[in-house]
Amino acid sequence: MYLDALSFLEDERDAWRPFEALLELTDEQVETPVSGARGWSGRDLMVHLVAWQLVALDIAKELALGETSPTAARIDADWEARGDEAVNADIQAQWADKALADVRDEFRQVGGELRGFLTVVPESRWIKNAAFQKTFIEETLDHYDDHGVDLEAILAAARS
Repeated sequence: MYLDALSFLEDERDAWRPFEALLELTDEQVETPVSGARGWSGRDLMVHLVAWQLVALDIAKELALGETSPTAARIDADWEARGDEAVNADIQAQWADKALADVRDEFRQVGGELRGFLTVVPESRWIKNAAFQKTFIEETLDHYDDHGVDLEAILAAARS
């Protein structure tokens, strides 16, 4: 549990940094599925992570304006109703036609935008609100941790 926004933002930035190595891969390397990474390619991992950062960004924007987040309520209900696999399959399908250059741009920018936006959200609405703090931790720190093995497998495949 975080007591101040700066500590969270520093930890989030540090946890995100290793994933930026995906931006150094060639197009071929980033598009190649890797068995040790759930069969995902680097692109799949980039899409997955940035899509959830975008959810967190939408929640942050709503919390900057008020005490509640319709996005958080909608996402929680969808997750509960359909589960992990269906929700994440939809994310991949929604991004499937996006040009790799656009995926790279989003991946490069959204994390910083999220961190920047969280600096204007009153701490009482996210750091001092246990439910929303948990949401931001789950969509960033915990999520990055969940996919560290995938990142390592993708980078190892690119090196070989």
